Amino acid sequence: MKIRVYRFHPERDQTPRMQSFEVAARPGMMLREALLEIKALDESFAFRHSCGEGVCGSDSVNVNGRNCLACTTALADLQEPIEVRPLPGRPVIRDLIVDMSQFYDHYRAIKPYLIRTDPLPEHEIHQTPEARAKLDGLYECILCGCCSTACPSFWWNPERFHGPAALLQAWRFLADSRDQATDERLDALEGAYKLFRCHSIMNCVEVCPKGLNPTQAIGNIKELMLSQAL
Repeated sequence: MKIRVYRFHPERDQTPRMQSFEVAARPGMMLREALLEIKALDESFAFRHSCGEGVCGSDSVNVNGRNCLACTTALADLQEPIEVRPLPGRPVIRDLIVDMSQFYDHYRAIKPYLIRTDPLPEHEIHQTPEARAKLDGLYECILCGCCSTACPSFWWNPERFHGPAALLQAWRFLADSRDQATDERLDALEGAYKLFRCHSIMNCVEVCPKGLNPTQAIGNIKELMLSQAL
C-alpha cells in the first residue's frame, strides 16, 4: 500500500515535501501501525503517538483531507494513495508534529474545573442521576484537537476564538449542577470572538473521533447567555 507523508524539518528544509513509502498492509491494520513501519524504514520521520487505543488523543493527523486519530483509522477504510499531513492551521514543529500550545491555552482559559463558592462538604457533592446525565457527550473529549483544527474560524482567529474543543468543555462545566460560577464563566466568553466566531458549519462534529457535538454545546452556551441577559 502506498502512503505519502508530509516531511518538514525546519532546521534543514526550506520548504515542505511529500515522501512516498510502500507498506505491506495486514488485515485489521491501523494507520498508526503503518506510520510506525515508516518510522522503522526512516528513523528521521517524526509523529506523535502513545496509547494506540483512541484514548490519549496524541496521534491526530490529517488523512486524505480529513482529521482523524491514526490509531483508530483502519487502512482498509482509506483510499490510495493515502496522504498523511499534520493537523491544519497549526505551526509545524517537524513532519506530522504540530505546536498545540495555543490550543491548550484556550482550554486553560475556560477554567476546566469545578468552581465552588459554598464551603466544600465533608464528603462528595451530591448530584442526581438526571443532572449527571447532562454531562454525557461532554466529558468524553480527549483533547486530540481534530475538531478545532478543522474549524475555519479557528484558522482565521487562532488567538481570539476559543475553538470547538475548549467551548465544548466550557459547556461541560456550565451544565454541571455542582459548579457555581455560571456568571463568571459567561462573562469570560463575552465579546465578538471567544464564542461568537462559531458559524455552525459543523466541521467539528464531522471529524470528532468520539462522536461528540461541539456545535450543539456552543449553541447551548449562546442560548444560556441570551437567557441570562433577558
